[in-house]
Amino acid sequence: MPFIDCEGEITLTRDEFDNYCKSLVGTSNVIQWGNASVWKVGGKIFAICSNWGEDRPEMKGIKISFKCSELSYQILTEQEGIIPAPYLARAKWVQIETAQAMADEDIKDYVLEAHSIIAKKLTKKLQKEIGFVAA
Repeated sequence: MPFIDCEGEITLTRDEFDNYCKSLVGTSNVIQWGNASVWKVGGKIFAICSNWGEDRPEMKGIKISFKCSELSYQILTEQEGIIPAPYLARAKWVQIETAQAMADEDIKDYVLEAHSIIAKKLTKKLQKEIGFVAA
């Protein structure tokens, strides 16, 4: 996993985020929780893109949340602009709060890691059904 490039900006649009998640093996998308784009693999959530905070101008903008490994969670939550994800932090999720917190390519790398973490927890039968091959 590359180290965080704090000079990068979130230029990733919701459509680009959705297209990237859609390209991953066995994914599905639902819109829930106030118009959030919720991505799942095998029925389990691995990433969320939302506009939470639209009612607060200082928080306006895309928020991207995803599942992390224990180590990634510890490293990322020490970075400026990245917080433990509301309601999901106990399960080692983070939320990118500011545009300068992480470059788009790093976001994609972490979302790919999130997809893999969740897919590896699925039953072997379900992994086979969705075409997931653990690395």
